[in-house]
Amino acid sequence: MNIHKFVMPEVIFGKDSIQQVGESCLRLGATNVLIVSDPGVIAAGWLDVVVKSCRQAGLQYTTFYDVTINPKDSEVEKGCRVYLENECDAIIGIGGGSPIDVAKAIAILATNGGQIHDYEGVDKIHHPLPPQVMVSTTAGSGSEVSQFSVIVDTKEKKKMTIVSRSLIPDIAIIDPVTLSTKSAHLTASTGLDVLTHGIEAYVSLAATPLTDVQAKNAISLVAQYLRPAVASKMNEEAKTNMAMASLQAGLAFSNAILGAVHAMSHAVGGKYNLLHGDVNSILLPYVMEYNLLANPKKFADIALFLGIDTRGLSAMEAGKKAIDYVKQLAIDIGAPQRLADIGVEQDELRQMSVVAFHDACMITNPRDVTVEDIEELFRKAW
Repeated sequence: MNIHKFVMPEVIFGKDSIQQVGESCLRLGATNVLIVSDPGVIAAGWLDVVVKSCRQAGLQYTTFYDVTINPKDSEVEKGCRVYLENECDAIIGIGGGSPIDVAKAIAILATNGGQIHDYEGVDKIHHPLPPQVMVSTTAGSGSEVSQFSVIVDTKEKKKMTIVSRSLIPDIAIIDPVTLSTKSAHLTASTGLDVLTHGIEAYVSLAATPLTDVQAKNAISLVAQYLRPAVASKMNEEAKTNMAMASLQAGLAFSNAILGAVHAMSHAVGGKYNLLHGDVNSILLPYVMEYNLLANPKKFADIALFLGIDTRGLSAMEAGKKAIDYVKQLAIDIGAPQRLADIGVEQDELRQMSVVAFHDACMITNPRDVTVEDIEELFRKAW
């Protein structure tokens, strides 16, 4: 009998749930919190909402928002100093994957010491972390429910993937209202990241029935609601369903891990300050084509989840229809189509292939890969 493990935080989902941040921290025993955010979240007004909630709960708080779209080791170290100097005892992350990943990484250093580089890989954290409450505002990264933190090593110019059960937040808050302040481009980028999470988790070598149901629902919701979510900031139904898709995709990949798309995207993100979702959207169809051979049945399932009529088609034929759908979806919502279009230099592809080959996400890719295979995929996408 197979044994499956599925881990997740307490989840608070729904309109205006962001206002429960302060009370959530109190339930965890917090008295003095560090709030980690970024300039975009501040401009949208969501940091003010969190601060107000903390004040109403009687919490002391300090803010740290020196966070970029591909967060760096230096930002983590600076944030940790702020945490320790202010004698904080809990941490709140609010935003997309960047501030939430930094918040997690600060939590590691605050209680485990050393440098964030010491924790790259799987299960390197040995001491308990402070209470963590994460508030997602992007419907994309899934970091608010995952056991991942991804941080740029500025010296090596690569993204470090840190994986540990300790990184699963105590409480995740997902408020669809926060999505109303996102631009169409960011909605498209993060939405395609959600789709990538769902697809990679579904075909992962570590997938289980517990992760498959989450991935399936996420893929179906993206197919139905990403286009209208991009088309209108005020489409409440689309925003709510994309927030749910992001949550479910996050739960799926946190437990099933990912694959070659994310391994390659991490390599690109270590070199270039690009939106993670933009890179994923370019790479996804090429990696799907490569992986199709490894599990045609699952790719045929994905076609069904996307709403494709697969009657009379073989599994391989249905899988190819799914790939065509993903390509067209990216075109429909204005996502970038080539790595060259977003500034990736061709002469960097070989080195990035080597970095991607060693990324932790590559371990669960359904088809074996070599550095040469990765480089060929990069060149197809360039």
